[in-house]
Amino acid sequence: MEWVFDGGRPCLDLVNTVRERHEDGRELLTDAAALAEWLPLMGFAVTEATVGELSAARALREAVDKVLLGAPRPTDVLLLNEMAADAPSPWLRIDKDGKPVKELRPVSVIAALGDLAADAIDLATEDIAVRICAADDCGLRFCDASPRRSRQWCSMARCGNRAKARAHYARTKSQAVRA
Repeated sequence: MEWVFDGGRPCLDLVNTVRERHEDGRELLTDAAALAEWLPLMGFAVTEATVGELSAARALREAVDKVLLGAPRPTDVLLLNEMAADAPSPWLRIDKDGKPVKELRPVSVIAALGDLAADAIDLATEDIAVRICAADDCGLRFCDASPRRSRQWCSMARCGNRAKARAHYARTKSQAVRA
């Protein structure tokens, strides 16, 4: 799969499992196996997912997108709250140096989705802007915590460089035509 983790928050990485939203969208969570592949990449120790859990993940993803982009319906808020109730509680352990460390225990898919819902609630209430990549062919969502809240691209390495290269090419071509 073409997983991308440029959202800056786990809940936005979930939203970004649909690509090309500016067109008809391209689903990356195509089946329960894809969800079971994606969740461990996000740090959740799950090995399997069901079709019902896939449906729940997709519903959560769309609710998160609406809430974070400022167009939530009451049903979206209710879904986030209900799913966040299933978020796992962290456990405290002591590391080899004797320091307290917060650790999440292995969880079910529903608990992992609950953690993503809780992350979305945290993000919705923080002073961090959620933006859509300015590249015409992208549409990924990302956190803009830049000092002036002026970040434009999901990733400078991908979309930012392509946009700057296109602009440079256009300027160079325009100067060549005038000469």
